[in-house]
Amino acid sequence: MRLKLALPIFILFSSVGYVHNVLANDHDIKQSSEQRVYFIEPKDGAIVGNEVKVVMGVQGMEIKPAGAVVENTGHHHLLIDAQQQLNAGEVIPAGSDKHLHFGKGQTETSIKLAPGTHTLTLQFANGAHVSYGEKMRSTISVTAK
Repeated sequence: MRLKLALPIFILFSSVGYVHNVLANDHDIKQSSEQRVYFIEPKDGAIVGNEVKVVMGVQGMEIKPAGAVVENTGHHHLLIDAQQQLNAGEVIPAGSDKHLHFGKGQTETSIKLAPGTHTLTLQFANGAHVSYGEKMRSTISVTAK
């Protein structure tokens, strides 16, 4: 009799623990919905070759192609060794090899860097290439060999 009850009791307690973990993790995800942009690859301080794969991430916003301006949406821009940091409301310059636009909604690219230390800045902007400013900016440093 005890063996017949052991398995159902085990399954019941395992299920309760599983449901608790799922709900707890779901709660954590909802709580961490702050808006930010970040580099998935490369990492800050990385030593890279002259061709660098860049993978871009965003949290709390949806990636949409350039064009329509829709709240909480936008696309990535990559600023390479750019001195100017863009404030919220400023348009990201075009036509420069230091300001790359990903207006089709791309989340990765490959860039070539000369040997030395370089600053890479991700800047998220709306459909009209207008910067969301510091809250949606992330800067890293990499060294190309």
